[in-house]
Amino acid sequence: MTGLPNSYNAVTWLLDRNVGEGRGGKLAFTDTVNQLTYAQLQSQSRRLANLLRRLGVRREERVAMVMLDTVEFPVVFLGAMRAGSVPVPLNTLLTPEQYAYILADCRARVLFVSEALWPALREVAGRIATLEHVVIVGANADGQLKFSDEMARETDHFATADTHPEEPAFWLYSSGSTGMPKGVRHLHASLAATADTYARQVLGIREDDVCLSAAKLFFAYGLGNALTFPMSVGATTVLNAERPTPARMFELMQAYNPSIFFGVPTLFAAMLNDEALKNAGGGERLRVCTSAGEALPESVGNHWRARFNVDILDGVGSTELLHIFLSNAPGDVKYGTSGRPVPGYQVRLVDENGDDVADGEVGELLVDAPSAGEGYWNQRGKSRRTFEGNWTRTGDKYVRDADGRYTYCGRADDMFKVSGNWVSPFEVESALITHPAVAEAAVVPEQDGEGLLKPKAFVVLKPGAATDGLREALKEHVKHAVGPWKYPRWIEVVEALPKTATGKIQRFKLRGGS
Repeated sequence: MTGLPNSYNAVTWLLDRNVGEGRGGKLAFTDTVNQLTYAQLQSQSRRLANLLRRLGVRREERVAMVMLDTVEFPVVFLGAMRAGSVPVPLNTLLTPEQYAYILADCRARVLFVSEALWPALREVAGRIATLEHVVIVGANADGQLKFSDEMARETDHFATADTHPEEPAFWLYSSGSTGMPKGVRHLHASLAATADTYARQVLGIREDDVCLSAAKLFFAYGLGNALTFPMSVGATTVLNAERPTPARMFELMQAYNPSIFFGVPTLFAAMLNDEALKNAGGGERLRVCTSAGEALPESVGNHWRARFNVDILDGVGSTELLHIFLSNAPGDVKYGTSGRPVPGYQVRLVDENGDDVADGEVGELLVDAPSAGEGYWNQRGKSRRTFEGNWTRTGDKYVRDADGRYTYCGRADDMFKVSGNWVSPFEVESALITHPAVAEAAVVPEQDGEGLLKPKAFVVLKPGAATDGLREALKEHVKHAVGPWKYPRWIEVVEALPKTATGKIQRFKLRGGS
């Protein structure tokens, strides 16, 4: 979105515009217990802004959020931005040590936390010198400030902060497969940028859409799915405070009949493989599904399409770039690929020297994005290595075909060579899960007796799968599917694969024969 005025607050565009255009009485959010219309959300966000002012939070200062996906989340997130403060939504599945690190790193003055999540924060909050107030969202405040009581003390009259479109609006901490998460600073203009590109030109989102996202609001993917995109057109969002299990997602789909369902590959596969839910439907209004977080295996996409008669638009995004920048599109879906660049984004594939590679050659993906973050907080070196002028390094390896479609090969640090040829762990994993016995798979490099790298696979089997002769059968299956040099020399059956909170496989935890 270009041509924004120097005075621009994202809340004015996301929320106040909807009320001004006559959608004040329309349902904006429901969490299955409570709901908010656009007008009620506007009023509550103003009260929240006044509350922050009373608590001494000034413009540009951070406000931490450890909150479940309930209607209070958009109230706090939008209210903080309305005040010119900077909301920092945090992953609700972190350890106390990670919370301590992030709260100290962002120096939040106030923490909003859902009652159910407070036990993990109680001891941590007391040792963060910069944290002055804790506000509990729930019935029992445990001696802290109670959200409902504090909000009731405020008025809904507030003059929205006169922010600049390139002023930091919110931070998101990257999930970080290794080490502590990094705080990415995003701007007021970035929300509109993702809506004007992916939501409008790929999804074709409409005012009459009902959105359901398995990815939570504290993720960049979930924030776009469940807040930015529906609010950009005055649509409705169903929020899920519980774990996004297959049973829970089907329950919500049947109860609320969403028109857009945003998932991740692991969840789509689990929903298809759950025998107890094999007759569950997706709802008569469902018109499009999306996937991100990790590449969607071709077999999962085809199976979903056959069962529900709806395509999954697989794409790739990142915390650094806020949402999806490479995607399949309605009427232009090729499973097994990440599609083409989203309108408004430019991409390059480069080799180790930074030179562009030809079609059919593997290269690292760089993106020129209108939604790129300003950089990492307190991480100058990493900022310089990731944000290179107009280009952002994703760390993903891709190959482009002659039709301009991009196929995921793996993370730059996951790729390895066998007999002089690059091997993509994802390609071998995708071949493995097409075998009827395999539910999930992860592939890593392992040294053989001569010190040469060869693929090693870890597989999770489907319930009831026979194991007799399975390892040899899987090796032959991969040989025929993707090539004789790519088959796993070793196969280990495990109960589960290590994953991040977003569902990405943590292959580094499997290296070295662990």
